[in-house]
Amino acid sequence: MSKITAAITAVGAYVPDFVLSNKVLETLVDTNDEWITSRTGIKERRLLKEEGKGTSFLAIKAAQNLFEKNNINPEEIDLVIMATATPDMPVASTGVYVASQIGAVNAFAYDLQAACSSFLYGMSNAAAYIESGRYKKVLLIGADKMSSIIDYTDRATCIIFGDGAGAILFEPNDEGLGLQDEFLRSDGIGREFLKIEAGGSILPTSQETLDNKQHFVFQDGKTVFKYAVSGMADVSEKIMQRNNLTNDDVNWLIAHQANKRIIDATSSRMGLDESKVLINIERYGNTTSATLPLLLSDYETKLKKGDNLIFAAFGGGFTWGAIYLKWAYDKK
Repeated sequence: MSKITAAITAVGAYVPDFVLSNKVLETLVDTNDEWITSRTGIKERRLLKEEGKGTSFLAIKAAQNLFEKNNINPEEIDLVIMATATPDMPVASTGVYVASQIGAVNAFAYDLQAACSSFLYGMSNAAAYIESGRYKKVLLIGADKMSSIIDYTDRATCIIFGDGAGAILFEPNDEGLGLQDEFLRSDGIGREFLKIEAGGSILPTSQETLDNKQHFVFQDGKTVFKYAVSGMADVSEKIMQRNNLTNDDVNWLIAHQANKRIIDATSSRMGLDESKVLINIERYGNTTSATLPLLLSDYETKLKKGDNLIFAAFGGGFTWGAIYLKWAYDKK
């Protein structure tokens, strides 16, 4: 009996209609299009502006897109993993609500939070459930409404983040395709450099925390950049070495879209030609948990059965890692 592997068999995505361009940001904070583009590679990002709609709205739309494109019955889903750093509300699981809303009535669901590495960690979880033999269809959704936690007077963060969602379906594979290896890391040293200070159990919400804007994302950009460059490059190189992969063997780098310079540093360490590096940061910015599935959605028709993909991400905490996966289908 051949070993069960966990393969991606379907992809879906959703981004809001509202576009926040660099030109518009020039009217909000002291910055300009040239500076933003040269430092980050971002030209515009999408924001969910409708009142009363949160991360769950984005996630539901991405899941529905996956179902419609691939003619999948949501009642067949066994598990929904919701990767997000911006849940609809504390305590009540966003993933549980999403599962109910999309009609995944036979699934159990939960949220997974590892900042910008949430989706990557979610891939590891989803694959483990499939490989156990107990589950046949695991839906992994990465969605974040980053605009809900961004201070649009803070030029260090407001230029970076956008809203969006992506979804992938994992199913068993007996051809040796799907997830091959993973190398995931974390280090609590990052706790002080990328965070939302208030609203948790250490510093509950108060009028003072609201007045001090402690409910918005704080990022020590230089420190995070330094750790992200070395972290993503290290694990990507490590997973290639561990699996005896040369740069010729790797077909695509699927890297977290946080900063074009971080992606370039990672691909350079891997010895990859830029034609093998999937990029869409210029259109969406950093959508946190959604960057990896949005890449898969945008480039789905380029991916061919048997292609070797390296996924890499870095997030607050710090959390980071790389996954080696063989693509399982051709999409016309």
